[in-house]
Amino acid sequence: MKKTLIIAEAGVNHNGSYEFAKKLIEIAADAGADFVKFQTFKADKIVNKSAKKADYQIANTNEHDDSQYAMLKDLEMPSQWYPNLIEYSKAKGISFLSTGFDEDSIDFLDELGIPFFKIPSGEITNRLYLQHIALKKKPVIISTGMASMEEIEDALKIFYEAGYPKKDITVLHCNTEYPTPFSDVNLLAMKNIRELLEVRVGYSDHTEGIEVPIAAVALGAEVIEKHFTIDKSMPGPDHKASLEPVELKNMVSAIRNIEQAMAGSGNKEPSVSEKKNIKVIRKSLHFSKSLTKGSVISKNDLVALRPGDGISPMKIDDVIGKTLQQDVKAFQLVDLIFFQ
Repeated sequence: MKKTLIIAEAGVNHNGSYEFAKKLIEIAADAGADFVKFQTFKADKIVNKSAKKADYQIANTNEHDDSQYAMLKDLEMPSQWYPNLIEYSKAKGISFLSTGFDEDSIDFLDELGIPFFKIPSGEITNRLYLQHIALKKKPVIISTGMASMEEIEDALKIFYEAGYPKKDITVLHCNTEYPTPFSDVNLLAMKNIRELLEVRVGYSDHTEGIEVPIAAVALGAEVIEKHFTIDKSMPGPDHKASLEPVELKNMVSAIRNIEQAMAGSGNKEPSVSEKKNIKVIRKSLHFSKSLTKGSVISKNDLVALRPGDGISPMKIDDVIGKTLQQDVKAFQLVDLIFFQ
């Protein structure tokens, strides 16, 4: 099984604080994630000033102002942060990534040398945005929250027409409700995307807890994206549906364990670690009572007892009916030499 790419989604949980952004990098690195990811946008480029917040944004921000523009304006990440945060990430041993939500942000991130583009769910129907990314010729990871299979196919067509090979495209199953009810996860849709579209798949998780991303890895997710925060009680739209540091670490650890558990041959056979238990835990045929030379062995003369270092009880029919050529004692291990 390939190593799952784990993207720790810091998103906008820095709340406009450079020090919080650095702290998020430290948390993601300590958890063992592969990437720490932020969000790059200018509110003026992505939202109309009259646009209202989503219901979950209203619920999670506890603010009377329902303006999505005002909320996003406060969460913009200044461009001068990026070089330092990239270097800080390198120093902490984790790769830096950010999602660009508009074409200027994509150009900015491209100039910074990010290795691939992460396309957010809200942009999957944004043809000009997708075409702009396709010109970059870098691998793409596409979130598909709110999307139908037909909309995903339409988005992929843009990249195929630009000459993208399938190996450079990963599609993430996703639900954009924060937090996502477990009954709405529909995790098997990820498998359908892989089978029907023949692309690499992953899962971007917005449920509470760590169970679903772990299950997604067991079902074949090659990429996991999960929001995390410094503290769920912080103000902001995404904190409440994010993992706290210990939870993020537990999720990464569990995914790595699942990778090992799924990496076997698939053949049912004793593992290397359990072969030593065969003699200890299995049973062998023993005489149930003392018998004299000339006795003909019946079923009642035999009993299966540990250890399993003799004749297997599965071979009992090979022993029944044989004639002893010497005396034996009760609970003595059966040996074919007694019948010769």
